[in-house]
Amino acid sequence: MKRINLALQGGGAHGAFTWGVLDRLLEEDDIEIAAISGTSAGAMNGAALKSGLITDGRSGARACLDWFWEQMGATGDLRLPDWMAQGTPWSNMVNQMAELSPAYLMGEAMRQVVSPYAYGPFYQNPLERIVRQFEYGQVCAGDGPQLFVGATNVHSGKIRIFKGNEITPEALLASACLPTMFQAVEIDDEHYWDGGYAGNPALFPLFAKDLPDDIMIININPLERPEVPKSPQDIQNRINEISFNSSLLRELRAIDFVQRLLDQDAMEQGAMKRVNVHMIADDDLMRNLSVATKLLPTPNLLHQLKEAGRAAADVFLDQHSDDLNQRSSTDLEEMFA
Repeated sequence: MKRINLALQGGGAHGAFTWGVLDRLLEEDDIEIAAISGTSAGAMNGAALKSGLITDGRSGARACLDWFWEQMGATGDLRLPDWMAQGTPWSNMVNQMAELSPAYLMGEAMRQVVSPYAYGPFYQNPLERIVRQFEYGQVCAGDGPQLFVGATNVHSGKIRIFKGNEITPEALLASACLPTMFQAVEIDDEHYWDGGYAGNPALFPLFAKDLPDDIMIININPLERPEVPKSPQDIQNRINEISFNSSLLRELRAIDFVQRLLDQDAMEQGAMKRVNVHMIADDDLMRNLSVATKLLPTPNLLHQLKEAGRAAADVFLDQHSDDLNQRSSTDLEEMFA
């Protein structure tokens, strides 16, 4: 049995890519998920995965993930007319339609000048209806994979990791709280925004000695773009990607530094954990999408992202299944050269 930890990035509707990856991994009977660290959509995926595993094993996990993303697809979207979203190839064409639609541009302009606190008693977080339907007895259970949910403390700027019985509907909403769209979530007299600002996702909870050495990162924010963004939309999109990747890159750089110290015998063996890092991503695909499509949870887009995630997981398993519990399949030294 190959035991792994999962690190699930956030990225709005693009989290459906992770849905596909998880759906494919759950078909592998020789892979056991020991722990999950998730942020925003990654936290939602993690909660659905664990709840389903506790309820009915692998088939239950797949069914719970299906249910969650069906609920997300049913939330509707005010930024694109239905005819633009349904049945349309989801490549760069959908991205351009999303970015240039008058409704989306108006929404972006509104978010620059209208606070989510301006709605008064009429404010409502559209994710709350879904999040409160999770079975928290299963999400917080001591059995099954350990689950860690990250959110950013508004006051200190530090990440808070929720685990066990701390994982409530409010914790999940906090992890996915984009401050230009949603009011900060109050928990224990503190206020929280999206966890992606401080950890997308946080890797350090997965360094515990009782957890396996392997961390599989499901990355949905492109790490690199070869071209220089020049349009206002492209510039804003790249700023978003860099911001939500920065914490992950810092932790990966720290892992690389520790690995080199261990390799050079500059650190006593066992003083720090030697981590095997794996990554499943499709940067070519994600470069055809943007911030606009992160806010577009239409069924057509979500299901196509799911299939893309399954395909990416297939490629990883074909190429790197034998690396699990043996070595890293991601070359950190090359990444940070």
